Amino acid sequence: MISGGFSTVDGPKISLEKPFRIGPYLYSLYSKGLVRDDSLAGFGVAICGQKDDVLFQMKGPIHGYNITVLEAELTALKRGLKEAADLGINHITIYCDYHPIHELVTGRSMPKDNKTAVLINDVQRIRERFASSFLILVSGDSMKYAYKLAKEIIVSEISISVDPPRKAKPAPKSTCPICFDDDTNADQMFTVDKCRHRFCSQCVKRHIEVRLLDGSVMRCPHYRCKSKLALNSCASMLTPKLNALWQERIKEDLIPYADRVYCPNPKCSALMSKTELSKSSKEAGYRRCCSKCGEHLCTNCKVPWHENLACKDYKMLHPSPTENDGKLKALANQKMWRQCGNCQHMIELSKGCVIVICRCGHDFCYRCGAKAKSCRHGLGHGHPPSPLQPPPPPSQLGVWILICVVCIFVILLIYFYK
Repeated sequence: MISGGFSTVDGPKISLEKPFRIGPYLYSLYSKGLVRDDSLAGFGVAICGQKDDVLFQMKGPIHGYNITVLEAELTALKRGLKEAADLGINHITIYCDYHPIHELVTGRSMPKDNKTAVLINDVQRIRERFASSFLILVSGDSMKYAYKLAKEIIVSEISISVDPPRKAKPAPKSTCPICFDDDTNADQMFTVDKCRHRFCSQCVKRHIEVRLLDGSVMRCPHYRCKSKLALNSCASMLTPKLNALWQERIKEDLIPYADRVYCPNPKCSALMSKTELSKSSKEAGYRRCCSKCGEHLCTNCKVPWHENLACKDYKMLHPSPTENDGKLKALANQKMWRQCGNCQHMIELSKGCVIVICRCGHDFCYRCGAKAKSCRHGLGHGHPPSPLQPPPPPSQLGVWILICVVCIFVILLIYFYK
């Protein structure tokens, strides 16, 4: 039964343990609400006398949808108070083992939703019928009898026993080795599949973003670990933009460098494979169609298709690079960038050893461009010369030192002779 969206109590089973006469004594009320799932719940109520003997008991199901533990506990308390008041009891002690109930009834916390507010108002209204009522927070062991009654209702409804409620153990914490945050739940840490190194998701996300933007291989963030990260295990923590960028990088890595061709259309620049374009086209020669924008291009010259002009003739008529290539080359010379001899990727070295490793794995000398094994520039781990402030040759440096020493000596002579 649902009444105005609230859970309702239907068909309670009432039992008087023995006939008793209500006196001006202090009685005890035990109430318990249990929830099996969001639509199956039950309650149990027990009223005890001065000797803690059970004088009255009641149990029943709680019907409704999305029933919470707090709602079930309040429903049980409300029903227990009503029965005690109807019996004519004037003084009662309410025993409760659920801390949120204690906080709400004593006014230390406020209801967070409409259902809870209505139930609390009903409880406080019924308490006004007693000459005195006291609320005491106790351990779960003191509520065994009321718990048993509520459990019996649920068992009779689903024929499955329900374990007594247990306090949830706090989730174990783990420390991220990158940001050293020690307040992250262990089950929320990201674990690299192959090496099992663990990091917080925010650090992994930033690591992936940096690696994607600089074109590096997606490896484990742990120092010197060579395990690779998989997109399927990281996709949930990335933005759609980063997911798309990673997918493009995977597609790019599957195409050999010598087989790569980019659409010459500045608004497209789609990456394609010469081999795949040849398989999908029935045309002979180097004329192909971009798989994304549809523009025709020459896979040999890597320019828009030159109609009625052979590749040899086109290169003779256009010996200089294209306008965009020329701008890139001028910028590279100005910034002192170097081009990888293997994949032609532009590299900038701000500091460090002159032996650099490209994202394709090719290592070469940043000064002369030769392979690392055949060059001796990297033996001293020097820095690339700055185009703005070139270091003076050793001979000039010695001359300047000598001039400075002579000047100091002359100044000292003049000072003493005065």
